[in-house]
Amino acid sequence: MSELKCPYRKKCGGCQLQNLPYNRQLSFKQVKAIKLLGKYCHVDEIIGMKNPYHYRNKVQAAFCEKGGEILSGVYQSTTKSIVPVDSCLIEDPIADEIILTVRKLLKSFKLRPFNSQTNKGFLRHILVKRSSKTNQTMVVLVTAVKEFKPASKFINALLSRHPEITTVVQNINTKYNGLMLGDETSVLYGDGYIEDILCGYKFKISPKAFYQINPTQTEVLYGKALEFAELSGKERLLDAYCGTGTIGIIASKMAKSVAGVELNPDSVKDALTNAEINCVKNIEFYEADAGDFMVEAAAMGEKFDVVIMDPPRAGASLEFLRCLVKLSPEKIVYISCNPETQSRDVSFLTRKGYKVKKIQPVDMFPHTEHIEVITYLTKII
Repeated sequence: MSELKCPYRKKCGGCQLQNLPYNRQLSFKQVKAIKLLGKYCHVDEIIGMKNPYHYRNKVQAAFCEKGGEILSGVYQSTTKSIVPVDSCLIEDPIADEIILTVRKLLKSFKLRPFNSQTNKGFLRHILVKRSSKTNQTMVVLVTAVKEFKPASKFINALLSRHPEITTVVQNINTKYNGLMLGDETSVLYGDGYIEDILCGYKFKISPKAFYQINPTQTEVLYGKALEFAELSGKERLLDAYCGTGTIGIIASKMAKSVAGVELNPDSVKDALTNAEINCVKNIEFYEADAGDFMVEAAAMGEKFDVVIMDPPRAGASLEFLRCLVKLSPEKIVYISCNPETQSRDVSFLTRKGYKVKKIQPVDMFPHTEHIEVITYLTKII
């Protein structure tokens, strides 16, 4: 595998390991996982990618104006200033091409990027979501104002250059800086969502809903997680921090029943739709904070045989972990994008009657310092 060099690597700061050959990146992450989690159990060899480039199916670009020219790119990790980027080695190349087209169309339609200092302008940033399995593409134009007079002509011009676009959405963000979405969304073209296929199941992806950004490694990650869970078809499974319901729906055919809990209302809506699309009858979804749900479930004496948890980078709350122990599942499969907080949480669980059986790192984000780790724990009898 030939190593590619990014021309923006010294300015952007997004790919912290770009200077290392890929095999050395994997070694670096393996050592990190062992250092943080090796005290609990043997750490299996990290699973890398055959082609660790252009894997991101979600691409965002910020816009600004300098010297009369419209620029698009990424926020520098240190200064937060915009680094102009035309193409990125870890992003979907079609998404990058769409962003360049939008940049050119802004000028021809006399639309200007939003300036937070003057509080004037139209476009804050753009979000593109793509599915390589269905070839569906969503473009989200995040604007500072709702008024978009040339919307139909702008979209026609965009579609004429990129017929692969299946939906265009306008998100109105009147108060948040950075790459955040606002509260109001309107569909300008198409259905307002795209569909992807993961592990043989079809999933709806809306603008705000969380969905893993590396589909190739997500299938590896979920496959390993379910392999560790060793479901026999008799278990009651809890999918905590379930997002759009992906892993719970995939696991449903192997379990007696599945309950998914997620705080993001857009993700819960998509999860319900995804269960319907895939004709999954033995799954229920709850819109709630995972910690609050666990407190209530523990108070009501609920019983789950297996818990799969995939919390945000901050890890699980102490309240969540205490209630998890009170629920006393036979198996816990902990998926984490932050082995530091995972190690902290696993330390708590191993002091409360659980033993780590397997640890599997997966390289979900090549060229960055981030690492995904699956830790499998069982209850000590």
